[in-house]
Amino acid sequence: MIEDAQTRWHIVQTEQGQCQIVTEADLAAAKSTDDAKSWGPFASQGEAIARRVGLIRAGKCQPM
Repeated sequence: MIEDAQTRWHIVQTEQGQCQIVTEADLAAAKSTDDAKSWGPFASQGEAIARRVGLIRAGKCQPM
């Protein structure tokens, strides 16, 4: 996938407790409820992946 210079990334926690990485354009669709947890925006997909690893290690997200 080629990253657009304007693409911003977010981490969204699913109802099962797992965290997925989505683009800002997909953020509204990925949040199943208004109280769903999300983190971001991040400048690159790599940064979002690194943050998701940190959230898993901190026990805030379940590994996939």
